[in-house]
Amino acid sequence: MKTIVAHIGPDLDAITSVWLIKTFWPGWEEASLAFVPAGTTLHKMVPDSDPEIIHVDTGFGKYDHHQTDADICAAMLVYAEVKKLHGSDPALERMMAVINDVDHFREVYYPNASADYWEFWMVAMIDGWRLIHADNPMKIMELGFQSLDGIYKVMLNKIWAEKELDHAVEFTTRWGKGIGFETVNDEVIHQAQKRGFALVIRKDAKKGYVRIKSLPDETIDLTPLYERLKRDEPDATWFLHASRHMVLNGSAKNPDMKPSKRTLIQLIDVMKEVCA
Repeated sequence: MKTIVAHIGPDLDAITSVWLIKTFWPGWEEASLAFVPAGTTLHKMVPDSDPEIIHVDTGFGKYDHHQTDADICAAMLVYAEVKKLHGSDPALERMMAVINDVDHFREVYYPNASADYWEFWMVAMIDGWRLIHADNPMKIMELGFQSLDGIYKVMLNKIWAEKELDHAVEFTTRWGKGIGFETVNDEVIHQAQKRGFALVIRKDAKKGYVRIKSLPDETIDLTPLYERLKRDEPDATWFLHASRHMVLNGSAKNPDMKPSKRTLIQLIDVMKEVCA
């Protein structure tokens, strides 16, 4: 049976290496996992001597990097094989860059590196899992796989959203730049706000629902916009968030809401008038 071997107390590099193999290597989806002390191999075997057994991040074999001071990690070595099988994957490329940074301890140079919000990212969670599940590396792997599945999906959406930015409609508001999209990808709102757009509107290209969101700036109040949209289109369901920074028309959380019949451009025209 195919077996993937990693070191006890798996870190981000080891977890990602195994995840890449089980996710993207045909025939390795059901491979079993084994764990050895860091630097060693399963049953003291010569690394890479059995094609049914792969060592990652340990054993000084093909998918280990501790025998060199090169700026590389085990996950990048495994990903090189993924590229041979499937071609380059922009989402994985960007994930590997972060993982390699972390494996070489460069996250200490990230902006505001000691801030509490960094304790909510995967690297910090792995540290916690290794304390909670010190005697259960399989549990750490399973938690890591779920996290990487989610991160990969988010990264795909992020790249998609970045492309959508090139085809968006920009406009001006009293609070700064606004931007509008017609897409099913809700990540465009997040990405636009991170780029400094004060007001973002997304119309769902399939369901017709509308999301309007501003930066969480206390000087911004979308109440007048909500009242105007509700007055102009009473048959549609409009909701003003308590923060007054978000106006919603339709939501996966409330399938009974009636979508707006207006086009994205028509809605932007109203926003330009009310928010000028």
